[in-house]
Amino acid sequence: MTATAPAPSPARVRITALLPRLALVLAALLATLFTAAAPASAHAALTASDPQDGAVVATAPAQVTLSFSEQVAMGDDSIRVMDPQGRRVDTGELRDMCSGSVIRYGTALHAGLPNGTYTVAWQAVSADSHPISGAFTFSIGAPSATDVSLPTQQAGGGPVGIAYGIARYAAYAGFTILVGGAAFILLCWRRGSAERSLQKLVLRGWVTLTAATLAMLALRNPYTGSGKFADVFDLDGLQAVLETKTGAAFVSRLLLLGAAALFVAVLFGAYARHQQAAAVGEDERVGEDAKQTSDLAFGLGIGGAVVAAGIAATWALSEHASTGIQPGIAMPADILHLLAVAAWLGGLTALLVALYKVPDIERDAVRRFSKVAFVSVVVLVVTGVYQSWRQLGSWSALTGTSYGRLLIIKVGLVAVLLGIAYLSRKWTARLADGQATAEPAGVLAGTDVSRETASDVSRETPDAVDPRRAAQLARQHAAREKAREHQVRDADPVRGGLRRSVLAEAAVAVALLAVTTVLTSTEPGRAVEQEAGRGSASTAVPNRPIKITLPFETGGQNGKGTVRLELDPGRVGANTLHLWAEDPDGKPLDLPEIKVAFTLPAKEIGPLPVVPDRSGPGHWTASGVQLPLTGEWRIDVTVRTSDIDQTTVQKNVKIG
Repeated sequence: MTATAPAPSPARVRITALLPRLALVLAALLATLFTAAAPASAHAALTASDPQDGAVVATAPAQVTLSFSEQVAMGDDSIRVMDPQGRRVDTGELRDMCSGSVIRYGTALHAGLPNGTYTVAWQAVSADSHPISGAFTFSIGAPSATDVSLPTQQAGGGPVGIAYGIARYAAYAGFTILVGGAAFILLCWRRGSAERSLQKLVLRGWVTLTAATLAMLALRNPYTGSGKFADVFDLDGLQAVLETKTGAAFVSRLLLLGAAALFVAVLFGAYARHQQAAAVGEDERVGEDAKQTSDLAFGLGIGGAVVAAGIAATWALSEHASTGIQPGIAMPADILHLLAVAAWLGGLTALLVALYKVPDIERDAVRRFSKVAFVSVVVLVVTGVYQSWRQLGSWSALTGTSYGRLLIIKVGLVAVLLGIAYLSRKWTARLADGQATAEPAGVLAGTDVSRETASDVSRETPDAVDPRRAAQLARQHAAREKAREHQVRDADPVRGGLRRSVLAEAAVAVALLAVTTVLTSTEPGRAVEQEAGRGSASTAVPNRPIKITLPFETGGQNGKGTVRLELDPGRVGANTLHLWAEDPDGKPLDLPEIKVAFTLPAKEIGPLPVVPDRSGPGHWTASGVQLPLTGEWRIDVTVRTSDIDQTTVQKNVKIG
């Protein structure tokens, strides 16, 4: 006997035919992002400048150049050079001097600049979409007083930065609620598609994500530029944003949110009506209706997954995951991570709303969500461990960087959340075992009273109805219905315990989401350590003088002792040198002569001789000691204790 497979329903055929088109649309929306997602080191850093920070040059340079650790986005006004009076002395034209792996930009200076101290302020956008900035000084001829103060506010700060940060938080929260709420309905409780409370939750998630994306798109220009709200209306700036990787991500997200709106309309429209019809059994063709509902659920599941993954990709392809090592693995892992967060925390929010607003939610729905949450946690652990390794790079970065410390807080919150989730699973098991109590008699009495209240109004003739009396009866009816809802909700101690544990989970989840959002805008630990290893010109400035002690022995009378040397501030540019000579007993030792020389072997600079002046018994000083470059400097101290007895001792120190 030959078995014939049933023909697929028209709805399934239409949905299956649409899937390739959905995939093509998604690929088209994200193609611009993939082309820009080249490997790079997250958060660019200034690695060198010409002139150097603090350098004193004999003649005015023709230009100022900046070198970075990775590709950055800069405009004509990204490098500004000011004289001691605060007037700009650069031409305002950006010079792209990049060649191969060398990332260098510069700006020309006006001719004939007088002597004095000049300030260079710069601002750019790194490859992971975050703004960076810095400032330093150099001098022509000799240092001078300057009226220009180095900016203390970092790029992306101020009121605009706060507003942009709030929009980032709202975007993540909206995505979590939108995707997680819809997943909870389709995977755990399909009847929930007809519940007003869940409909409102998912719609609010969509509205929040859409509004936050529009806000970030509008604020992006001032956020990465001037920091002024007025630049929101700069159309040229908006056009420049749209040409960037981040701008393309925002536009793609808005287009995908349009597809998400269609998904939500079908979920709460046709699909909800099918669920209602199946629940009350009004449809005469129950079997056929169930088949159509199944086909519709299949289409919504596939389409919703494609749209949700696309929205998650707009983050993965424009932020940390798209830069650094292994971006080809990191971006899919980041998408899975975001989807797992949404399925867990967004579904948790939907479950909490259902437990409070829909007392008769089925036990199977709670049990299904428990399984979905378990799978989500497994995905979170796997992708989270990989992301942590990728962004940290070493164990020292876990405690030595802001990113690592935030990651420790996040792991702690996840541990707390898992502990509370374990309690929720215990309540779920009790609920599944049928330990719920029946509705009390008072609840049924409340229903009868409500019906009596409604009949009181219906018994009055239309001509005799008092509007005030009708309004009063309506308020009483609403109050009784609300009281009945609370009675039903609170009558079951198992459901009450589950509600409390889920509420605790939701509270911790809010904190976890906040920490995660901060992590996305924090410089990864691996990048911080790479910058420290490069000796970045903008950050390698010590906060204390260099102090060394050098023992010596010339061989003659009073030929043994020590020299203590202090170089303040111990950085490129002008320094003050102090020397103290002491005998073996620690008493000041007056020497006939002491000399110092500085040599930078790596650059073949030096020796640069310094002859300090005697300022007291066993104490010599020298001011204006110029060290032009950063690096490993060798300090040679020549000590003479008599006409014929002398020696030279040396020490290597790192100058930032």
